[in-house]
Amino acid sequence: MTMPGSSSLAMPAEFRSLYKYLHGRYADTIVLTFAQMEDLLGFPLPDTARVEQAWWANAADPDSQSPQSLSWMQANRTATPRLSAQVVVFERTSG
Repeated sequence: MTMPGSSSLAMPAEFRSLYKYLHGRYADTIVLTFAQMEDLLGFPLPDTARVEQAWWANAADPDSQSPQSLSWMQANRTATPRLSAQVVVFERTSG
């Protein structure tokens, strides 16, 4: 299933709720704690999300996008993790 206004890439079902949340917000900057994301997703983030910046990569090339990055990239956001604070800053992009 593709989301309206998105590329032809299918939105992974497990990350659809994060997409909907980010897409539905008017604020240019959204800060979510790991716990808030887990509540939205309905499952715990993997350990790698808590310790590796790369898990939060914002790949511009659709072939390089991870399943989780599709949720914020298709919502026209970038993700900037602050691992020590256990939060992620999602910034609106143009497009």
